[in-house]
Amino acid sequence: MPKMKTRRAAAKRFTAIANGKFKRKRANLRHILEKKPTDAKKKAGKTAYVDKSDIGRVNRMMPYAAKSK
Repeated sequence: MPKMKTRRAAAKRFTAIANGKFKRKRANLRHILEKKPTDAKKKAGKTAYVDKSDIGRVNRMMPYAAKSK
């Protein structure tokens, strides 16, 4: 059986952590920041985690990243 390939787009967006979850970046912090509220920019700068309903999809895209549950 050949090795499975990691989807490179997913590897650039998600990072596996020890408990089987994945870290991700939040959106809306790239441009047009003057008109966005400070609270929204602060929240966008914080770490987010992939929702539990999507963890299976991310696991399939990155087969060697985290332990499968």
